[in-house]
Amino acid sequence: MNRRRMLLAAAAWPVVGWTDVAFAQSKQPVLIGWLSAGPRESFGHYFVAFKEGLAGLGRKEGPNVIFEERWAAGRIDRLPALAGELAAKGPAVIVAGSLRSAAAATKAAPKTPIVYIGGDPVALGLAASLARPGGMVTGFSNVSSVISEKYVELLLAAAPKLRRIGFLLDTTSPNIALSMANARRSVAQHSVEARYAEVARLEEIEPALSRLAKEGVKALVAMPGPTLNSEPRRIVKFAQAQRWPMIGGRREFAEEGALLSYGADPSALYRRAAYYVDRILKGAKPGDLPIEEPTKFELVINLKTAKALKLEISRELAVRADRVIE
Repeated sequence: MNRRRMLLAAAAWPVVGWTDVAFAQSKQPVLIGWLSAGPRESFGHYFVAFKEGLAGLGRKEGPNVIFEERWAAGRIDRLPALAGELAAKGPAVIVAGSLRSAAAATKAAPKTPIVYIGGDPVALGLAASLARPGGMVTGFSNVSSVISEKYVELLLAAAPKLRRIGFLLDTTSPNIALSMANARRSVAQHSVEARYAEVARLEEIEPALSRLAKEGVKALVAMPGPTLNSEPRRIVKFAQAQRWPMIGGRREFAEEGALLSYGADPSALYRRAAYYVDRILKGAKPGDLPIEEPTKFELVINLKTAKALKLEISRELAVRADRVIE
């Protein structure tokens, strides 16, 4: 009888042991990494939107859900080191606020699922396709490269007499070549002149803007990218001093005083990203989750700026606006 009991106990031990381990693991807090190329002061509300999305799915920040944040504050060269710090913490998943952030996270933590918000990851080799990413990266494209051709159209709708437009280019954006191809097509279509100035670091913003001013541009397009998106206030202030009608890809530009902004709503994308993170934590493979593209884009018009520039916003353009700042 003693031998039989010993055999039964030995047979039962692996099952009991595995159950105990699984139970213990389920009680471990979930660590979620956050890697942003921008500054917390400007982009912190996106982090809030993401956490609100997770909380709505039952993963509220607390003892069971812990966040590790890293912010590059517009210093793209800091991303690899910050991604390394996150990787050392052993997160279950990393949320990356740009393609550059996703690339840095993938290199630092190649076996960790990455949910990103940004441009086209296929061009950067982070995914096999949008429909079937196939690797450890999934998320949401803001398709800024595709909508860049709309900037000239919208500027001319607000200021029809424009003939020379300056483009401030963020060369840290992986999709800059495609964005510029679309922008040049729009310039040719509308028969306007264009001048271009490139920026790779924060300290290059003012010199680039000054070059455009010397070349006699009468309006400004701030092309989307991690560096320029980090400094909407600085760019808008210069544009206001030059009395330039200006458009940017994020609503923060219009909120800071640019005439227009046009792009996907990042807050909505980050709330949607929470759903993907939740699915991954429940066992879904990131490579099986299709990379989604936004279906709605937000046009913001700053009427206060229009008045200061003595521009009359047409009714046709006004009714297209999703938000008007008065």
